[in-house]
Amino acid sequence: MREQIFNPYLPEGQYFPDGEPHVFGDRVYVYASHDKFGGNRFCMGDYKVWSAPLDDLSAWSCDKVALPRKNIYNKSGYKCMYAPDCTRGADGRYYLYFCFDFENRICVAASDMPDGPFEIIGCVKHADGKLYGTKNGDVMCFDPALYTDEDGQTYLYSGFSPSLLIRTGLKLKGLKNVKEVGGQVMKLKADMTTIDGEPKMSAPGRSNSAGTGFEGHEFYEASSMRKIGGRFYFIYSSVLSHELCYAVGDRPDGPFEYGGTIISNGDFGIGRAPDEPKAYWGNNHGSAVELNGQWYIFYHRQTNKNEQTRQGCAEPIYIDGDGKIKQVQTTSCGLNGGPLKGEGTYPAYIACGLRSEAGACKCAYGPMRRWTYGEHPCITQENGRQFIQNLRRGSRADYRFFDIKGLKAFAATVRGGEGAIEVFADGADEPFAKVPIKKTENWAQFKADCSLADGVHELKLTYNGEGACDILDFTLIV
Repeated sequence: MREQIFNPYLPEGQYFPDGEPHVFGDRVYVYASHDKFGGNRFCMGDYKVWSAPLDDLSAWSCDKVALPRKNIYNKSGYKCMYAPDCTRGADGRYYLYFCFDFENRICVAASDMPDGPFEIIGCVKHADGKLYGTKNGDVMCFDPALYTDEDGQTYLYSGFSPSLLIRTGLKLKGLKNVKEVGGQVMKLKADMTTIDGEPKMSAPGRSNSAGTGFEGHEFYEASSMRKIGGRFYFIYSSVLSHELCYAVGDRPDGPFEYGGTIISNGDFGIGRAPDEPKAYWGNNHGSAVELNGQWYIFYHRQTNKNEQTRQGCAEPIYIDGDGKIKQVQTTSCGLNGGPLKGEGTYPAYIACGLRSEAGACKCAYGPMRRWTYGEHPCITQENGRQFIQNLRRGSRADYRFFDIKGLKAFAATVRGGEGAIEVFADGADEPFAKVPIKKTENWAQFKADCSLADGVHELKLTYNGEGACDILDFTLIV
């Protein structure tokens, strides 16, 4: 029997952001970066390709390293491998594209299997042999993405269009093509490393967006391409960083017309306060895939109060008759195919919304700044278990959605704090459950009888008490 699947969709304690999902055969494969819990840099791990059978999206597995971080282009192992993507070439082999740190080159590796192991075969270059990223007109190499059409023609997408502060820092490191002009798209020859013709612009950046329709949602990073209903959807992270947007065209190399926002990992744009974040937010990267007739958007969330401990999530999306995608909110059920069962024990870390009494904020960039957020809760990890840490009075964790039937009691496993866990349904002003808790240094479960009308509900857990409280899990008792 198929198990339920939560967000984040990978097993507990796995940190694989920037997910690019692709279906090869009867499995969905996710090509992702690899963060490390407690790491102080992005993407510190080896590449690993997680996959699941299409008939059981709860059964994610990964049994090998696809490409080690220490390799012929990184003999010391110091450099990090940033967001990758993969395509199946006309020759039937699988090609992985990625960048090391901010090196301004796109590396290419190949394998006979979709999950590797991959062997590096070179870097993307112009027809004259010059490395892509070094010629006048090339934009900075970053977040490469691939699309191969029915005729076997592969298109490569790349680009980075950062703020002035980041551009200045990169220029001090010697990069000369860091601009705010958006991304590029180019054809590849059959060798999968040589550009065929000249690169074209994919989407504009801040400096050249006037009159394009992209204003306010210009290209920042995280290029991706998908074909939906006969048209081509360029998916990218906008200058707002927390959102994935899309633009649509009739060809894989454009031109593209701005379409809208698909998802924000802070849920900006959702609910009664669209300008306020509903969760701790940060950069975002992902793409869409059709699984069993349903389209999903893959994205990532931040944990541990920083941007270097990210976890992959997914949500169903809906394309209307005009090809428009309406923004979707983050949920706890993601790939589950519907709400979670309204009974049983659930880990607290599947919260899709989290904030302090004062609200949520951007996760800190860098390991030292995380300690400046002492009044905020966070999802973190200890002894291999993830949990919510540092809930203070008025802090709140949101869980969407549960199909409640005959609920009789609610229990929470907590430590620290003295007071109550109060549980609200949907937009109610009064809690339907109040779980009294006593101060304890070790995990302990506390329970309270309650009732809630049958139906699909969003649950909101708040802490009302003294000091700080951690939550490991909660149980819906019928």
